[in-house]
Amino acid sequence: MTGSAPVQLRLLRATDAPAVLAAFHAGTVGMADPGEVTDEASARAYVDGLVQAEGTDAVAVVERGTDTLIGLVAVVRDEAHGTGALTAWLHQGWRGDAIMSRAATTVADAELAEGGLERIELAHRADSPTAGAVARAAGLRHEGTQRGRLRAGGRRLDVHRYGRLATDPLPEERVRPLPWASDARPWADR
Repeated sequence: MTGSAPVQLRLLRATDAPAVLAAFHAGTVGMADPGEVTDEASARAYVDGLVQAEGTDAVAVVERGTDTLIGLVAVVRDEAHGTGALTAWLHQGWRGDAIMSRAATTVADAELAEGGLERIELAHRADSPTAGAVARAAGLRHEGTQRGRLRAGGRRLDVHRYGRLATDPLPEERVRPLPWASDARPWADR
């Protein structure tokens, strides 16, 4: 695998569970708890939970040509407040070429422009600087740090919070968007 192969976006499908399991076995780090997906059953439960969740837009990052899932961008929508919490992860073997920055930017842009959201938020562990780079590439601004927000491995971890309003100016340097595999986007009928 290489990060230079072309990728595109499509909706997450139940059939993506084996690729999700492979990604978590490869040491994928993201917003999900790595212990959450450990076998075929937990991979199916993880994917089914996202696909079936009301108010969640789950977008697969796939290798063009093979349609194999290599990453995920999900937005959990809070319709009452017009906000969405963005999470993202990418298979370890596909790091590079700003794939996740491009995927998160594409999804955030669409959610704010077409999906009716007024704000996108992202929170990440402070010891994951790549997640902060993805947030900034997607036009989210650092809004603060929650000290000791999470506990992992017997220690307290800080969490950085980012946000982007639909009215925020876009960063001067923008990553190019990823293409969609089809026009079937979660927000197309909103």
